[in-house]
Amino acid sequence: MEIRAPGPGRAIRPVRRGHPADGGVMTGALRMAAIRPFHVMEILARARTLEAQGRDIVHMEIGEPDFPTPPRIIAAAERALRDGDVTYTPAAGLPELRLAIAGHYRDRHGLDLDPRRIFVTPGASGALLLALGILVNPGDAVAHADPGYPCYPNFIRLFDAVPEAIAVDGAEDFNLSAGLLAAPRDRHLAGLIVASPANPTGAILAPDALQALVSAMASEGGFVIADEIYQGLEYGVAAETALRCSDQVFVINSFSKYFGMTGWRLGWAVVPHWAIDAAERLAQNLFISAPTLSQRAALAAFEPDNLAELERRREVFARRRDRLLQGLAGLGLRIPVRPDGAFYVYADAGALTADSHGFALRLLEAAGVAVTPGLDFGRHRPERYLRFCYTAAEARIQTGLDRLADFIRRGVA
Repeated sequence: MEIRAPGPGRAIRPVRRGHPADGGVMTGALRMAAIRPFHVMEILARARTLEAQGRDIVHMEIGEPDFPTPPRIIAAAERALRDGDVTYTPAAGLPELRLAIAGHYRDRHGLDLDPRRIFVTPGASGALLLALGILVNPGDAVAHADPGYPCYPNFIRLFDAVPEAIAVDGAEDFNLSAGLLAAPRDRHLAGLIVASPANPTGAILAPDALQALVSAMASEGGFVIADEIYQGLEYGVAAETALRCSDQVFVINSFSKYFGMTGWRLGWAVVPHWAIDAAERLAQNLFISAPTLSQRAALAAFEPDNLAELERRREVFARRRDRLLQGLAGLGLRIPVRPDGAFYVYADAGALTADSHGFALRLLEAAGVAVTPGLDFGRHRPERYLRFCYTAAEARIQTGLDRLADFIRRGVA
């Protein structure tokens, strides 16, 4: 007997399980062998250790805004706590929050969304689980960009499907395209995950390119999941929501990035009408409901005064980006594509190193600057790339650049 793994010709021997009391050895699921860790966590852990030893570390590794949660959101949470209003909500979320999110799409994108299509989730990760759970069958091939967010392939594998990484680089502006989808491949694509703005590159898909992707998948009977968690963090080029391309796409979004609520663990999914019942049932079983306190707090996120504060923060990010781009270019790091969104610069360090992971480790130890190696984002030339987050004050970014310059001058790289 053999167990067939997803994909042609991949046979796996059955796992023998036994009860520890009988001398057997408990084993994990086969899929766990392919779930990769975040290398950035290794960098972060070492950085924290160095800080505990008294070292000053410039953090440009973690994709988390350094601004505190906006005060109006904090105040809304305090009111909810005082009122004791923290019992379970409906699985799809507070009705008033779903209405507020629908209003956000009306105000920002000119779309009139049925609030029943909106499901509030524990972070965007919960929204991605919801979408994949509805859409993916074992053995399905699901495409995503390489480089890209490292959780995509891991989440796909969790449903016993097959991640199909599609290499993108500067020639494609680090974006997927309908042409790349059309390339010959071993497996028919069941669907696609696309991000705009993207992690780690900050790349934004032009509206016509996004429409072409959605139309290409629709013509093949495939699905599209659009990751839009960095929308709002755009600098001169607006990111279009995939909901303007089709009412059949699944969109995931988050209160973490633009709204500054990372630890509140709150996101949302927008699903087609046909998926509302399935999403309701799956949400009930996956997480019962998103955190009530976070939902009550998020009601203040869309208030005009709060949105004005978020816009001020976005302008600060834009200045930081420009400072970082200028500094990196002056040190011999090539920026293949100017990042128009998110808060990342994906820099080609090939002129300095053939091992960006080792470079990042040495940079941390010798110069006290923490950055993320390309190894975290896929297999397409990761040894050349480093991701720099501009989630630190301009003065700290300049300190990081100065230390990087000295590190390169001393030949430690």
